[in-house]
Amino acid sequence: MDYEQVASLPVRIDAVSTAQRTRETSSDFTRVTTVVSLTGERDDGDGVVTGRGEDVTYETAEHEALAERGLPDLTGEFTVDSFSAHLDGLDLFPGGAPDRSVFRNYRRWALESAALDLALRQAGTDLPTALGRTEEPLRFVVSTRLGEPPTTDRLDTLAERDPSLEFKLDPTPEWDDDLVASLAEFDAVRILDLKGQYEGTEVDVPADPDLYERVLEAFPDAVVEDPAVTDETRPVLETYTDRLSWDAPIHGVEDVEALPWEPRWLNVKPSRFGSLESLFETLAYCDERDIRCYGGGQFELGVGRGQLQQLAALYYADTPNDVAPRRYNDPDPGEGVPGSPLAPPAETVGFGW
Repeated sequence: MDYEQVASLPVRIDAVSTAQRTRETSSDFTRVTTVVSLTGERDDGDGVVTGRGEDVTYETAEHEALAERGLPDLTGEFTVDSFSAHLDGLDLFPGGAPDRSVFRNYRRWALESAALDLALRQAGTDLPTALGRTEEPLRFVVSTRLGEPPTTDRLDTLAERDPSLEFKLDPTPEWDDDLVASLAEFDAVRILDLKGQYEGTEVDVPADPDLYERVLEAFPDAVVEDPAVTDETRPVLETYTDRLSWDAPIHGVEDVEALPWEPRWLNVKPSRFGSLESLFETLAYCDERDIRCYGGGQFELGVGRGQLQQLAALYYADTPNDVAPRRYNDPDPGEGVPGSPLAPPAETVGFGW
């Protein structure tokens, strides 16, 4: 497992700091994240370097509480693996349990990814070298919503600027036959996220067998993500199990094994896994079973997006990765945004692009 290639890297943490990021998004909400910085001396004693990770917890109040209370003591000398074990004994939400338990994984990922970034920088190397892997040109899709009521306006604008763009869209019961037909004409919709696996969030979409059948038939080449599996939807879904993908339920191998069908696709959002070990274990599991993966983003505002891009370029570069450059998440991305595929940087250090 590739985790073994980085687990023993030494990491010395002398100082810890956090910084909030805020930005309006194309999905009509204000995104807040926290960038965590871990600082320590290089292994060769030639100066001080900083490793960074990003907490993508969705509740702004949790970021405010983190800024007020700070993190537990993270200083000391570790390996990447022993730092992860150190986190096992810490409460990263000392002000009280977060509203959603997965937020604990999000914050842990920020710290583990920052520790990996620091360890690589202290050693004067980068993740591809440590893993013995090569980065490939990164194919990406643009994830966008269609507004209320839904229209093709945003897709029209983006496609006019770059006709080669591919898209990830979130179907809703408001998608009637005319809209579906118009979207199908783009011939560029690669992922449809039904959001049927969320509960108690603002993006929940109720199970709708008619909607499922409509989009599965209209987009025969699209991967269809996170359907709700009910007595009503199961007969529709059973015909298309080779195109179904899973995102929200996946936090590790046990969740993959618990899916209603053996998956052929998975959306890999590293923050959902919490630990580097769980992420690499799941990637190895998928590789052994020919489960195709693609990267998923969470409106990262800082280093998190570049880390997702590097992981995708190393493991699943040619799939429809939802890790487009951050400007595509702006209400108006403007001109000159890079197109797909993204070329890997000529030189990297640490973890991330």
